Amino acid sequence: MRRRLEGTYEEVNAPQILDKSLWETSGHWGWYNENMFGVKSAHAMMNEEDEEADQRVFALKPMNCPGHVQIFKHGLRSYREMPVRLAEFGNVHRYEPSGALHGLMRVRGFTQDDAHVFCTEEQMRDECLRINDLILSVYKDFGFEEMSVLLSTRPEKRVGDDESWDNAEEIMMDVLKTIEEQSGGKIKTGINEGEGAFYGPKFEYTLKDAIGRTWQCGTTQVDFNLPERFGAFYIDSDSNKKQPVMIHRAICGSMERFLGILIENFAGHFPLWLAPQQVVVATITGDADAYAEEVVAKLKKAGLQAKVDTRNEKINYKVREHSLAKVPVIMVCGMREAEEGSVNIRRLGSKDQTSMSLEDAIASLVEEATPPDLR
Repeated sequence: MRRRLEGTYEEVNAPQILDKSLWETSGHWGWYNENMFGVKSAHAMMNEEDEEADQRVFALKPMNCPGHVQIFKHGLRSYREMPVRLAEFGNVHRYEPSGALHGLMRVRGFTQDDAHVFCTEEQMRDECLRINDLILSVYKDFGFEEMSVLLSTRPEKRVGDDESWDNAEEIMMDVLKTIEEQSGGKIKTGINEGEGAFYGPKFEYTLKDAIGRTWQCGTTQVDFNLPERFGAFYIDSDSNKKQPVMIHRAICGSMERFLGILIENFAGHFPLWLAPQQVVVATITGDADAYAEEVVAKLKKAGLQAKVDTRNEKINYKVREHSLAKVPVIMVCGMREAEEGSVNIRRLGSKDQTSMSLEDAIASLVEEATPPDLR
């Protein structure tokens, strides 16, 4: 399945289970099998001697790359189409020892904000810079200001010839210098000698959260291995077949892990645009229940995540409970607010209360709840 995304990415959806032969072709079955889940039909597993049973071995995908190469290969590609950018929020599964599992930070099944760019060698530098700009803009939207970018170079065990590695590392070193210059020195850069993937060098983006801990999240990896292994090519301007450069790109990496990082970074106190529950409308007296329901209906119509609390409890009890739940905005309604068409607003972390008309309150919250990149 595929659909076009804004920003020239094409969203695709690769199969969840793929035949072992594909992972043998990619090299993952040999290099990465200790982290993969192999699967067969339940009947075949229980009846290995049954010749009529389908005894083929499949694998739950630990990554999206081979599937995206197959999608790129569908049809004849021209140099005029390059670069081809395929993106997928792909569910992947990787075997981790039970002792290594840790909440949202280390799981066996997770979602990757994955993308692969197929481009010419001449386009590689610009594509890496384009990806860098996208990654940094996302981190800025989430409030991360301190970060570093490290270039991981060729490991001892690797595929590909030295000439290809030399060329890729030279280009990425130039990109790294450009990243440092464009940031005015605000982004720390460095080299991770020998820490690259077996198929190519990579950038690693490391974030620093509110209490100083560092987290490695985004990556940009150059790959000249998979296109060769799968025979991927495009037709160049001289009508010759030419192998594309493949760039792997992830911004958050594991979405579950990134969510865990955000929870830790904000200590659960999300900005309004990110909070899963944005507003609670709490009543002081039962006579204001109807007005509170009306307020919630208008908030929802404006696109805000709101709910009503009309329980027969004291207002201080309600406010304390929703504050402990880290709800950013609590609107308090009594008979006076119902008669005036107003609301009393309490913000999480503040003892101040603000009274304003319902229309002004909604307009203000809608603006605040708009994600930074859409303002």
